[in-house]
Amino acid sequence: MRRVIFPAAAAAVLAVSLLHAPPASADPPRKTPVAEGYGGAVATVDLEASKAAIAVLKRGGNAVDAAVAAGAVLGVTEPYSAGLAGGGFMVYYDARKRKVFTIDGRETAPKAMGPTAFEGVPFEEGVTSGLSAGVPGTVANWDVALRRFGTLSLRQALQPAVEVASRGFVVDQTFHDQTAANADRFKDFTSTAELYLPNGAPPRVGSVFRNPELAATYRELGRRGPEWLYGGQLGKEVVATVKRPPVTAGSTRNVRPGLMELSDLRDYRALLREPTKVSYKNLDVYGMAPPSSGGSTVSEALNIMEALPEVGLHEYLEASRLAYADRGQYVGDIPGVPLDELLSDGFAKERACLIDERAMPHPAAPGSPDGSYGPCAEPGGTATPVAKEGPETTHLVVADRWGNVIAYNLTIESTGGNGIVVPGRGVLLNNELTDFTFGPAPGDPNLPGPGKRPRSSMAPTLVFEKGRPVLAVGSPGGSTIITTVLQILLNRYEWGMSLPEALAAPRATQRNTAQTQAEPAFLDRYRAELEAKGHSFTSNPEIGAATALEFLSRDRVQAVAEPTRRGGGSAMVVSSRG
Repeated sequence: MRRVIFPAAAAAVLAVSLLHAPPASADPPRKTPVAEGYGGAVATVDLEASKAAIAVLKRGGNAVDAAVAAGAVLGVTEPYSAGLAGGGFMVYYDARKRKVFTIDGRETAPKAMGPTAFEGVPFEEGVTSGLSAGVPGTVANWDVALRRFGTLSLRQALQPAVEVASRGFVVDQTFHDQTAANADRFKDFTSTAELYLPNGAPPRVGSVFRNPELAATYRELGRRGPEWLYGGQLGKEVVATVKRPPVTAGSTRNVRPGLMELSDLRDYRALLREPTKVSYKNLDVYGMAPPSSGGSTVSEALNIMEALPEVGLHEYLEASRLAYADRGQYVGDIPGVPLDELLSDGFAKERACLIDERAMPHPAAPGSPDGSYGPCAEPGGTATPVAKEGPETTHLVVADRWGNVIAYNLTIESTGGNGIVVPGRGVLLNNELTDFTFGPAPGDPNLPGPGKRPRSSMAPTLVFEKGRPVLAVGSPGGSTIITTVLQILLNRYEWGMSLPEALAAPRATQRNTAQTQAEPAFLDRYRAELEAKGHSFTSNPEIGAATALEFLSRDRVQAVAEPTRRGGGSAMVVSSRG
């Protein structure tokens, strides 16, 4: 045995009925981070989104119906992380077919975007621009998911979000702080300032925030269907905003116009892809394939650690370092990603033999996933720096009474996307195209290109034991998503924590960088022993904001969200009784 080291219903289903509007000033509703019960479960970062999902499940909807309803509500209550002008990835287990499906709703670059589009552009200037706006994938993602696997129409699934946007929600500290952090750029766009800076300032904590324009947009989208965005009037308004951002008179900000055309929207497709899959111990772990690097990098790191005689935090950091080196060299939206070899046992063993008692020199070089593996081959090639990725995104998990399970990441990239609200529509645009490598970087698999999808770190993950789903997990956090998911899996299955403990435990993230970022509580506990092995650290106050669920028995489910990170999350079940 390996020694483990652990440091101390149907289309007739109706949507949620309209609730009474909250008072003009109130305490934010309380969220519960852990819930156990039967009949279905959900975990999101937001109480309104979780309530919408549970209401759908109670009325006979399935996991996909509930996930789309919750995702649309998050576009109202978490608009700086998600929205209909963004994109995302779904990993879904269909219990009747006993098969895992994934849907790629990642944004795409316009056909006019070439590999040098961002060269010479300062990163922050690239973010707050029309140039950064990718062709949205979220609505297409919802449409494919509902038509292939759901029971609700898009109109029904959007109804809870229409109601929340109309009646409003209570502003919590996180929403206030995120608005304040973006106020300097929000004020430079007339439509954004009007919505998010009423009277010139962020909405105060305890006030009620309403977005009637977004309610009307959702209502019309439900009535007209996805084509309203993908070639119709809404699409025309998105393109006009991208090409001519509504800059406030007198602003000195250099706002670059974008390259998106209506034809780019007409040509967009959300794609069904094969999931990644590896076996880890007695478990099968499924994730998202490229253009996400989440599935491949989580899986490779698990394979590397399984090839080691012992696994502790040192081994976790080193396996992450190596997997990120390979991610940078080989993974992107390009033909010929050597996915099978990256996830092979032979390659994992070749990489694992580089891990010893000391942290390896920075940066680790990529390996050679060429199918010919020796006992301990020295790596070749040059390490690729970790590209900047926005820390915001959101993740949710849902299980239903029939055993269907979904893990869903959705995002508009940076907190607040590109900062530009489509006038009259209440929707923030994404800045996903800044996930591309800015260059010059010849040979980089993540350079921009016509119709190309930028590489993502989103890692919605499903875990199976003996052919049955046992766990679903994912997180926001940009390039730290991968290590957050990986560390939670290790906490749960390598080091024996319960799922709530696995999410709450302090985190560290090594992404083939000179220093490992770690939360203060992690540094307090483990810094000395890991520095003795050659690791170097820098503090990061908060890494990720995960949501997860676990099947405690065939019918009983535990839903888990963060107890404190990003203001804490909301876990709910259909019934606490069997």
